[in-house]
Amino acid sequence: MTGAETEDDIPLGERKTVTDFCYLLDKSKQLFNGLRDLPQYGHKQWQSYFGRTFDVYTKLWKFQQQHRQVLDSRYGLKRWQIGEVASKIGQLYYHYYLRTSETSYLNEAFSFYSAIRQRSYYFQVNKEDRAVTVMDERQTSSSRPELVVKKLRYYARYIVVCLLLNKMDLVKVLVKELSEEIDDYTQRFNTEDQLEWSLVLQEVAAFVEADPVMVLNDNNAVFVTSNRLQEGCVPQLEQGMVVGQLILADALIVGNCNSQVKFSELTVDMFRMLQALEREPVNLATQTSKQGTLEPNEKPAKRENPHKYLLYKPTFSQLFTFLSASFKELPANSVLLIYLSATGVFPSGRLDYEGPYDFGGVLTNTNRDIVNGETAQKRNQAQKEMHCLHPGDLFPFTRKPLFVIVDSSNSTAYKNFTNLFGQPLVCLLSPTIYPKSVQDQSQRGSLFTLFLYCPLLAFLSVCGLNSVRRGVWDRAQEFLLKIYRDIGQMITRSRTIDQAFLQFFGDEFLRLLLIRFVFCSAALRLHKLFRESRSFPESYPELPKQDTVESSLLQKQILELASMLDVQNLFWDDSLETY
Repeated sequence: MTGAETEDDIPLGERKTVTDFCYLLDKSKQLFNGLRDLPQYGHKQWQSYFGRTFDVYTKLWKFQQQHRQVLDSRYGLKRWQIGEVASKIGQLYYHYYLRTSETSYLNEAFSFYSAIRQRSYYFQVNKEDRAVTVMDERQTSSSRPELVVKKLRYYARYIVVCLLLNKMDLVKVLVKELSEEIDDYTQRFNTEDQLEWSLVLQEVAAFVEADPVMVLNDNNAVFVTSNRLQEGCVPQLEQGMVVGQLILADALIVGNCNSQVKFSELTVDMFRMLQALEREPVNLATQTSKQGTLEPNEKPAKRENPHKYLLYKPTFSQLFTFLSASFKELPANSVLLIYLSATGVFPSGRLDYEGPYDFGGVLTNTNRDIVNGETAQKRNQAQKEMHCLHPGDLFPFTRKPLFVIVDSSNSTAYKNFTNLFGQPLVCLLSPTIYPKSVQDQSQRGSLFTLFLYCPLLAFLSVCGLNSVRRGVWDRAQEFLLKIYRDIGQMITRSRTIDQAFLQFFGDEFLRLLLIRFVFCSAALRLHKLFRESRSFPESYPELPKQDTVESSLLQKQILELASMLDVQNLFWDDSLETY
């Protein structure tokens, strides 16, 4: 509608089109804003609201496609406004992925974000002279920086989705474009958030560089590996082998390391662990041809991945709330996994009686100042640290099958568990100290989590290699599959292993984590730099060492792997020592 026109000059049908569009636009914004008021935990409460929101956005998207000409001429619809609708739909799909752990929704988010860039919906945002129209009179020059911020936020969200889909080449292109956009933004507008956007750039650049080893093709291009669970990478159970029928249903992934690289409330450790708990999607191909089709209610018939909560620097009460919600909704014959990547909190003094609150634990977040992982406030030595998840805090949740992974400088606090209720319970615990060369890399993610995520990447890293040829990588991965099969047999054939390990062994995700844990423990025991017992992973219950982490067969295989990579001089070889 131009300034010279009155409302009476517009045909009734076109006026109704504009009115209907405004109604759908307002309704969509109202529903979208209401999403932040939904509880973040619980599986059921949010689904109907998400469904209604998707429904309105589906109608809005189709409506603007069908009536684009009228909306262009009578409403003054701009391309960045279409981009905003597409961006909101991308956000909806991304949040649906976070709530369901179904990677197919990540692909849908990617298809919308990709189309925004391909169709240059935000292209005019920086250049627009923003002539004020009757329908747009509130958008004065003061709103220009806010429009550019919409574009910057779109880039940041698109990068997160690409990171999760391992589209690293595209991430690098997007980071370069975002950097140019931020430079332009900071030159044109004197706003208070310039530093904030510079920090976003630094964070994503550090995140992209976090992997310690590059796999190179013959032309020296970087080959991007995916480490989600794939067909054929999990050793099958032997015929007639009796293991538990438990299924991993829920996982809490907690990140609270003081100095670890992170992007968008996702530390490197959290990023790696969430992928270790997802299957590789079948359709990872770009789906830009599907842009504009919205079918969020067509859920896969079978949930392929365990449901996950991602908690970045939670307070104790937040962590306990999410734990309680997961525990409450855990289905029968299911497992709750708790992954803790956090700064260690150590006990302030020794007591005669040592109970589950006397060993410290891992740090939870607090609003008070933190100094080197300890609160500045002094406490009576007999009192326990409040902002800490103690082993005793997890006792109530051992009423159901519980699988705990602790990656921390005080992981061994969780050795002091007591299985009060007789339910399956296993804790995998990281080393508490590392050789200096490994410790220097800790900002880029923990070595222990790297072993659970991608053992070969971790093995290469601990051997000081920062690149490897694709052919060598493929041969080493093939050999690792054989090692995995042998470790699986060691675990299931051991006569002295605690039954808890076997009860979790029926689930593919947990089976692979247990096998990788044994490989990690055995590899570090043979490595010459790892001399102290505190540099080795531990578990509760303890694994029978001779049958698993100190097995002569496994040691021989690790030396073969080292030889394949030409790093055998870094490992102890008893057969050579005897000559």
